[in-house]
Amino acid sequence: MTKELSSNQSIGLVLSGGGVRGMAHIGLIKAMKEFDIEAKYVTGSSVGALVGALYANGNSIDDMLSFFKTTPLFNYQFLTIAKAGFMDTDKYIRFFKAYFPEDTFEALGKELHIVATNIQDGDAEFFSTGELIRPLLASAALPPVFSPIEINGQLYADGGIMNNFPSEPLYDKCDYIIGSNVSIVSKLEKKDLKNSYQLTGRVTGLMIYAASKAKLKSCNLLFESSELEHIGMLDRKAIEKAYTLGYDHACRQFEALVKA
Repeated sequence: MTKELSSNQSIGLVLSGGGVRGMAHIGLIKAMKEFDIEAKYVTGSSVGALVGALYANGNSIDDMLSFFKTTPLFNYQFLTIAKAGFMDTDKYIRFFKAYFPEDTFEALGKELHIVATNIQDGDAEFFSTGELIRPLLASAALPPVFSPIEINGQLYADGGIMNNFPSEPLYDKCDYIIGSNVSIVSKLEKKDLKNSYQLTGRVTGLMIYAASKAKLKSCNLLFESSELEHIGMLDRKAIEKAYTLGYDHACRQFEALVKA
């Protein structure tokens, strides 16, 4: 690699939230492996927290994809009327234990920091020690689809609500920060804003992007594929497509670095 990115540097990896689009993170990680780039520190929000945990755990690319393909997003047996949310997020714990049997941050092979939103206090909080699975579930519990997760008597939900690109833990740890942002905001035509659903989605996307903009610019290397915007956040049929887009985009950028 070039002097700007070398194997003897301390590398940090930031993975944003973004639903199914987050499969592009896995594509990036595959490209990193092929170009002999390894992150020592990982941070993530929402789906980025899940991918980051699998990467930090040493799971293969096939295992990462299998996790998202086999873990049910919606299951009628998980429906709840006793909690705030359509799906009882606690019911997913058994699926996570198959991948994280020791259930601690300390059991991971890399230092991992994930963020979740304390919806009672209104704060974004980082988790990096102790119990792993419940904070992971909390970070990805998008309301109102999934119920909040209770941790130490407080209710936590999706990290992307308040911090969709959690790069903060890396600033004092790394020589080089690689960012992967799948919450893409590109120019739209008027025809793409024809109803309230489209308008709401656009406004939400703009708010999330605005909150992350300065942090995105602070990365030494940032991956953003505009093609991901055409993939629905909950479209499980697009898992392979998002993964391939992320891989192809990363390979092109790494190849450009090598040639520079």
